[in-house]
Amino acid sequence: MLAEGLNGLLGHSALMVGLAATVFGALALAMSIVTRNPNLRRLVQAYGWTSLVAAVAAVVVMERALITRDWSVAYVQKVGSPNTPALFNFTALWSALEGSILLWLLLLAVYTSIVMRRYRARLSDPLVAWAMVTMLAVTAFFFFLALGPTDAFAQGVTPVNLDKCCAGPNPLLQNHVLVLFHPPILYLGYVGFTVPFAFAIGALVTGRVGEGWLVETRRWALVAWGFLTLGIVLGSWWSYEVLGWGGVWAWDPVENASFLPWLTGTAYIHSVMVQERRGMLRVWNLSLLVATFSLTILGTFLTRSGVVNSVHAFNDGTIGPYLLGAFVVIVAVSLGLIAWRGDRLRSPGAIDSPVSREGAFLANNVVFSLFAFVILLGTVFPLIVEAKDDRKIAVGTPFFDTMGTPIGLVLLFLMAIAPVLPWRKAGTELLRDRLFWPAWSGAGALALAVLVGATGFAPLLAFTMAGFAGGAAVRQLFLATRRQGYRGLLGRTNGGMIVHIGVILVAVGLAASNSYTRAGEFTMNVGDTVEFAGHSFTLQSLDDFQSDRSVGIRAEIAIDGGQAYAPAITKFTAFGMDVATPSVKTGLDKDIYLVIETGSKPSAGLAKVKIFIKPMIVWLWVGGLLCGLGTVLALFPGRHRRRPTDPVSAPIDLSDEAVDQADQADEVPA
Repeated sequence: MLAEGLNGLLGHSALMVGLAATVFGALALAMSIVTRNPNLRRLVQAYGWTSLVAAVAAVVVMERALITRDWSVAYVQKVGSPNTPALFNFTALWSALEGSILLWLLLLAVYTSIVMRRYRARLSDPLVAWAMVTMLAVTAFFFFLALGPTDAFAQGVTPVNLDKCCAGPNPLLQNHVLVLFHPPILYLGYVGFTVPFAFAIGALVTGRVGEGWLVETRRWALVAWGFLTLGIVLGSWWSYEVLGWGGVWAWDPVENASFLPWLTGTAYIHSVMVQERRGMLRVWNLSLLVATFSLTILGTFLTRSGVVNSVHAFNDGTIGPYLLGAFVVIVAVSLGLIAWRGDRLRSPGAIDSPVSREGAFLANNVVFSLFAFVILLGTVFPLIVEAKDDRKIAVGTPFFDTMGTPIGLVLLFLMAIAPVLPWRKAGTELLRDRLFWPAWSGAGALALAVLVGATGFAPLLAFTMAGFAGGAAVRQLFLATRRQGYRGLLGRTNGGMIVHIGVILVAVGLAASNSYTRAGEFTMNVGDTVEFAGHSFTLQSLDDFQSDRSVGIRAEIAIDGGQAYAPAITKFTAFGMDVATPSVKTGLDKDIYLVIETGSKPSAGLAKVKIFIKPMIVWLWVGGLLCGLGTVLALFPGRHRRRPTDPVSAPIDLSDEAVDQADQADEVPA
């Protein structure tokens, strides 16, 4: 029994040490700024490394408790099971509320330690120091959550009755290997936005709100954005592969919670270039950073407070008031600092013409912000109505599709226009020259879509805009590589063009699959063949199967007389819950998606089969990979970029000559 209680003791001890280290580290660093005491600054690194070790130790102890089935720990009783396979026993750490906060805490401690290590020689700079104070304070808050409201190491109920507890993770979280990758990568995106937010707070506190701090923090924002993008794509893939409904995005409240910071983060990554080049949009950029970080906290509240019903949410959340309080404090303090520094946030530059790169980026920001507002409104409005009138309403897919489709088309148009525009203003002749090939690319995309039978105004317009935007991105990459070779792919501009191509492929995949999916339901006996959408489907067999944790039915269905695919339906006995396991034949032009449904009877050789024909769905996953690749390439400095020795403090040249050089660097002349 002593060994069984050891994990709880070690876990609590690690969390208490981490909480003390982050609190004392933040206080010591704040005092060192005020008193200019270098001895206090030297203590901060020890506190920072201690908090990292504590977070790692807490996660390792919990994993040990899960792997060894230490039933004395309440969280192990909640998500552990004697029959859970090793992979899903490991991922059970983040399958429920308490463990997910531990994972969040670990990643936050890692980010904090990396930032501390990178800037250890510059902690005497008040801007860097206040940024570290902010990160340590945020880390302390999550240590507090892990130790108190979401205590993962609480003592379990004794004696343990394995027949009444210990059922394992939610069945949807132990049915596909993607659960190993999707949550950690998504959290890396969420947590990563803490870094640029912290530097924004440092800039506001010190009053150094010029452009210098952006040079360094833009890379941190880009890293976080890349992880968040990949996490969202993997989540869509998981939904497609696990839920058996044939779709990838349902405008679920928790899906929306991840999309909101992606939208504001994307707006910031574009907008920050305007501030670097022209010294404009200072308030806007700070507001976008605050909004992005605040929305990660709001998303955590929605996911873990139990206020929404979702297959993604942890509905037994107890930390809602704490997260909502943190959200309010973050927004209030940030807006207060922005108001305090209002006189220093006046922009030295102005937009000379709306037909310019800065004009296009400003329009881009407005559209992204409008999109975020629409999604936020549709997500929280039912919660507001329920709290106010004590009645439930639902804002469903039709609202989001109706509002989101025109916004998405406008964004595709801006993706085509913005990269070819110069800074300050564009002449008619220059626009005609730079838009010639993108325009023909859009026309070609429309002709190809009509040729293959596409119909409908909205999807055809989407394909046209996608071709237009894709042509602009390919043109930029062609000019860059022709002059610089493969090195021309490096840098924020050209890496960004690869990201644009990835986003365009995702848009094309969504437009095609949402507009032209065909679905049919069939009741088949073993040996029957049905014809649907130009394909034949033969039910070759229908059998029962069982394991220590589940029973189920598996079919063998041959497509077009060739390879057989095996959709299944599994009932996890501890939950009494049926989980569909689709089987998918993937192709470049379409997926054939097979599901068997409840009511199939192997004893009678009778199967209820649902078939989806999903055009171009694979391009969503290809586009996601390109977004990741483009993000990596954008992190490397391009040929024309020279980093200052102290990018946080160094001013940026906003002269007309510098702007002209930047335009020449971005637009490689033919």
